[in-house]
Amino acid sequence: MDQLPSHEPDAAPAPAAQGPFPSPGTDREWWRHAVVYQIYPRSFADSDGDGIGDLPGILSRVPYLADLGVDAVWLSPFYPSALADGGYDVDDHRNVDPRLGTLDDVDALVAALGEHGIRLVIDIVPNHSSNRHVWFQEALASPPGSAARDRYIFRDGKGVDGAEPPADWASGFGGLMWERVPDGQWYLHCHAAEQPDLNWDNPEVHDDFVSTLRFWADRGVAGFRIDVAHLLAKDLSDPLPSDAEMARMPPGVHPLIDRDEVHEIYARWRTVFDEYDPPLTAVGEAWVEPERRSRYASRTGLGQAFNFDLLTANWSAPEFREVIDRNLRQAAETGSSSTWVLSNHDVVRHATRYGLPQGTPGCSQEGKEWLRTHGASPVLDRELGVRRARAATLLLLALPGSTYLYQGEELGLHEVPDLPEDARQDPTYLRTGGADPGRDGCRVPLPWTASGPAFGFSDGGAHLPQPSWFGASSVESQEGDDDSTLALYRRALSTRRNVRAGEDLRWRAARDEVLHIERAGGWHCLTTFEATAELPPGRVLLSSAPLAHEERMVPPNTTVWTLERP
Repeated sequence: MDQLPSHEPDAAPAPAAQGPFPSPGTDREWWRHAVVYQIYPRSFADSDGDGIGDLPGILSRVPYLADLGVDAVWLSPFYPSALADGGYDVDDHRNVDPRLGTLDDVDALVAALGEHGIRLVIDIVPNHSSNRHVWFQEALASPPGSAARDRYIFRDGKGVDGAEPPADWASGFGGLMWERVPDGQWYLHCHAAEQPDLNWDNPEVHDDFVSTLRFWADRGVAGFRIDVAHLLAKDLSDPLPSDAEMARMPPGVHPLIDRDEVHEIYARWRTVFDEYDPPLTAVGEAWVEPERRSRYASRTGLGQAFNFDLLTANWSAPEFREVIDRNLRQAAETGSSSTWVLSNHDVVRHATRYGLPQGTPGCSQEGKEWLRTHGASPVLDRELGVRRARAATLLLLALPGSTYLYQGEELGLHEVPDLPEDARQDPTYLRTGGADPGRDGCRVPLPWTASGPAFGFSDGGAHLPQPSWFGASSVESQEGDDDSTLALYRRALSTRRNVRAGEDLRWRAARDEVLHIERAGGWHCLTTFEATAELPPGRVLLSSAPLAHEERMVPPNTTVWTLERP
């Protein structure tokens, strides 16, 4: 069939990944093309009726995960915590919050997932501990200059009697980055005051986290997601710059963010990862400039780094193509594979983003403004948002690399913007007096049933209130419906496994606001944004929206997969 008109010729195939990694397709390289499902434990499934999700609840839903067809589960923090930051304030990095279960439950989950060929990846939080951690309590009980305080970042204050903080640095969670302790010193916390930053210039901190990595690997964990991987290394030499001066500092020079020395930490971790067979995997949460992301994904470092670029992209073919091209190029340069993400526990769900004007990015001021109005303005087009979300997901699943899914997106769940003030838990909301709307809206517990207590999440309610419309989006409501979003995800993951081959990609000519890629073996993926397009060659494998049988046209906001080979 003839190709559609285009303003550019067919592009050459994107380069296949080169470098020191073994060739794709072996068991040691499962992560290169994996579909990883993120579970936020406290909001997935509750087994004991206390309103908080737990490990036995996850264990009870392993058949659901197997039916979905994921390759791995990424478990957000399940460690002992006061929940000052949703579990990212960790009291003990080598234990389980008793409200969520026990170490035996972790072992049981590893085994149950493994029976279905699903690996377990867990969150590691190395930048900080909680203020209840035994180390921090020892630091508070010890004098300034002590070895206990040197595990963290303590400084004397400025001004009369040291009553002013060492610097005027603002925390991203609201307020200052410095908190004063009773003896007058101040400690650094890039996040909430309950999350004191660890001092990675201290060898004891290095050694302890190596022990943590081995502790979990020896229990069968396959890999780690590294929280704020770009923050560990710091330079707090005097004089400290002001907040305004720091904002103008380039990467590598900034005293807190993306310093080159951080890669020495991960080089040591890599030697630990490679002691295991297969080697442990790791993916860094590194909110850094795209050109600096590749060092986190290097073979001598973590191996992968999250590509968050689509979280800040509009629903636009040129923007999506630019993101795809750039990240495939970086993956080829490092020998890693890219990571595709549309939603996670920190951003507005993509079904909602794509239903706001121009597909409002989840990290934008526009997205936050919508949350601040409790979803009243601008008006959300819920149907359009889900349609675009389905199309975007199929596009990502057709790309070389691994794809990370966030719990509930397979149900087409929208953000919950109108949570009551007294129910909110996110420190970004609490510490800013509501100026930052926070992240609670994407962390509302999942609906499993169409009705009943907490829509099947728990027999005793939910720690964040669920809206009435959750029932229609529940697993029970979508089971048996071939047109549901859940059914689409299940078919897509199954089909992807059958047709995926290699790491090549060729851009095919297409109209404006249309993307058309071809993979090895004649697998075509065509996505229409604000346009229509003719079907690619071959038989239709899957479509994110209904296609007219009498026409070979793909309507707007749709992705279709076709296959030329029998």
